Amino acid sequence: MKKWDLILVGGGLANGLIAWRLQQQQPSLNVLVLEAGERAGGNHTWSFHQHDLTSEQHEWLRPMVAHRWQGYDVRFPRFRRTLSGDYLSVTAESFAAPLEKALGNKLQTLIKVSKVGVQSVTLSDGRTLHARAVIDGRGYQPSPYLTVGLQAFLGQQWQLAEPHGLTRPILMDATVDQQQSYRFVYTLPLSADTLLIEDTHYQDSSVLDSEMARQRIADYAQAQGWKLAHLQREEQGSLPITLQGQPKAFRQQQGERIYSGLRAGLFHATTGYSLPLAATLADKIAATPLTSHRQLQELIAQFAAREWQRQRFFRILNRMLFLAGRPERRWQVMQRFYQLDDGLIARFYAGRLKPTDMARILTGKPPVPVGEALLAVLKKTPRLRAF
Repeated sequence: MKKWDLILVGGGLANGLIAWRLQQQQPSLNVLVLEAGERAGGNHTWSFHQHDLTSEQHEWLRPMVAHRWQGYDVRFPRFRRTLSGDYLSVTAESFAAPLEKALGNKLQTLIKVSKVGVQSVTLSDGRTLHARAVIDGRGYQPSPYLTVGLQAFLGQQWQLAEPHGLTRPILMDATVDQQQSYRFVYTLPLSADTLLIEDTHYQDSSVLDSEMARQRIADYAQAQGWKLAHLQREEQGSLPITLQGQPKAFRQQQGERIYSGLRAGLFHATTGYSLPLAATLADKIAATPLTSHRQLQELIAQFAAREWQRQRFFRILNRMLFLAGRPERRWQVMQRFYQLDDGLIARFYAGRLKPTDMARILTGKPPVPVGEALLAVLKKTPRLRAF
């Protein structure tokens, strides 16, 4: 009976980067990736800012990056701005191709898993695979110990009838009708005549009417003067936006099982972006010899605990965004934020705010009622609808 060193259940971003980095740093390690879909990465696009990663991380991630732009735009009802700093995207295709080449038959697709144990994985056909350690990275899983709002979105990739004229992404266009939430349209120019357009909502539930979202994308494209010709692909999902939680109980709920990515709570609490933390975790795992299940579990638990502590301020901001003021006025919080210093905004996305940055964000004329903001910060909220 063959025993693997490490089995990664789920071939999404977090586990894919762990396997990719281990192949580079510890190629002799016997690693197996099990993916339920046809290809690793599924149907997703992951984006990040230049300063979210170290120069070393940019280097090893480079083969997976499909697009890189200089700067990005934001638009609000009373304010527009172009920000410096590169913005990068990894597509499902650019993620899967180098991973498949590097791993070969160590990446197995169309594999259905019925049970994930501490050191074993049972497949739907009854086979059981054994390993020194198993990491479950199959995406976010609701927990009674996390209170979350949601970033729900539907994105469509369109080839246009003629060039769109954009030279950089529009990360947030909040000049659109807010639809009783914080709504914005996110646009990536993938080529001279191809766009990824996402209808995005910061809301209290994952319910997003797909047909209405498609119509809003069509209406937005028409308003921008873009002539939609051929729909190439569509993706829909929800990202957790953490308001508060009980980290010790969250980890105890996991028992001895090991998780990665969104399932481990490793994402930016306010943006939902997970690639920077996935890359950092992959680095930490690849830099440490795998001695036992317990050692790997402790490594990830300590990393997650530090991240939870580091992101306390972001959870406070999230409670102000979701719980203070009317939902359709949430855009005012983000409009004010994007008028701050470029460096502060870059550190915000990277999750590395200085104490002076935090003070700057909270000073000045508040974009939400002061009393409601204080209640939002102090209030213990019930768990919002899970997804």
